[in-house]
Amino acid sequence: MSDAMNSQDMLNDEELLRYSRQILLQQIDIDGQLRLKNSRALIIGLGGLGSPVALYLAAAGVGELHLADFDTVDLTNLQRQIAHDTASIGQSKVDSASKRLLAINPQLRLQAHRQCLDSDSLAAAVAAVDLVLDCSDNFSTREAVNAACVAAKVPLVSGAAIRLEGQLSVFDPRRDDSPCYHCIYGHGSEAELTCSEAGVVGPLVGLVGSLQALEALKLLAQFGEPLVGRLLLIDALGSRFRELRVKRDPGCNVCGGHGE
Repeated sequence: MSDAMNSQDMLNDEELLRYSRQILLQQIDIDGQLRLKNSRALIIGLGGLGSPVALYLAAAGVGELHLADFDTVDLTNLQRQIAHDTASIGQSKVDSASKRLLAINPQLRLQAHRQCLDSDSLAAAVAAVDLVLDCSDNFSTREAVNAACVAAKVPLVSGAAIRLEGQLSVFDPRRDDSPCYHCIYGHGSEAELTCSEAGVVGPLVGLVGSLQALEALKLLAQFGEPLVGRLLLIDALGSRFRELRVKRDPGCNVCGGHGE
């Protein structure tokens, strides 16, 4: 392979053609596409949310994806987790998703985290990327990911979906005005349910995951207005969207002093 094909400072002919429809957008253009090529994103969870996130970021030309999931593919996943298929049942979700992503974009660079990330390995994984997408399905993971992102000053795109309701927000600890996940949700609820307990409709997680991918592209390519300081609420039953303004809590025990 030629030096030009390996260069991170330019787009080769294949990349110019592959991403031509994005490059046509004046908000992205070649400069934005180069930013994507040189970006690294960590996806926590490769289930219903993480599947569309990973597929769209790979297709859009984000240069390096770090995939974190300790679970294996189960038959019950296939109703909504579109990165996997029937032949993937029993495989690691990281391995299953990796095959699909490389089939979409062979130029993609992948880093795999197949084990559950503890506090030290999570901190290292977050510090190694430019952006984190939380696609997990439990509060304790979301809290740990948020704390790691605040500590490393790495932007976090957080999504959630259950039953027929979804939520989405962006937390950017580089900004003094940005709340963190803990500012909004506090210590959560011990009674919080997962999709396996409460159910979820497939297209809803696809919608939330697609919006997470869009927010990630905006942050990485530096265009548009990210959902910082705003919480998007999705009512799939009534096909309604609602936006709430959210502020940083000065007394938050996670991010309270990060802007000072």
